[in-house]
Amino acid sequence: MALKRRNQRRVDFNSSSMSDLVFLLLIFFMLTSTLVAPNAIKMLLPQSSSRTMAKQTVTVYIDENNGYHIGMKKGNAKPVDEDMLQSEIAVALNGTEEGTVVVRSDKTVEVQYVVNVIDAVNNINNETHQNHKVLLATSAKK
Repeated sequence: MALKRRNQRRVDFNSSSMSDLVFLLLIFFMLTSTLVAPNAIKMLLPQSSSRTMAKQTVTVYIDENNGYHIGMKKGNAKPVDEDMLQSEIAVALNGTEEGTVVVRSDKTVEVQYVVNVIDAVNNINNETHQNHKVLLATSAKK
C-alpha cells in the first residue's frame, strides 16, 4: 500500500521578501545620507544674483584698513583687535545655539582677514558644540 504525502517539500527559495528588504534598506540609506551635511561653511560669494536672507545674529565689518568691527549696525559697531576677535564674537553669540555671523568686508580686503573671522567662528563652534554659520554679505549683481 503506497501512501502519498499531502504536503510536498519544495526545494526552491522565494526571494521576493529579500528584495523587499533590500529595497527598504536602500531607501533608508538614501534618506539618511541626504540629512548628513558635511562640515562646511555656507558662504555667499561677492556679486551674487541670488538673494539669501538670514537672521543676522552678529555682523562683523572689515574696513579698508583691515580693521574689525562687531555690531549690528556700522555706526554702533565697536572696533576689535584681531587677537580679541574670537572672544568678542563669542560674547556676541552668547545664548544662541545656531547663530549667523554676517561678514561685511570692503572689496579691497584680502581674503585672509575674512578667513580669520571664519576660523574664529569655527573655533567657537568646536569649543561650545554649537552650529553657528558664516555668511559673506554681497552686493547685487549688475
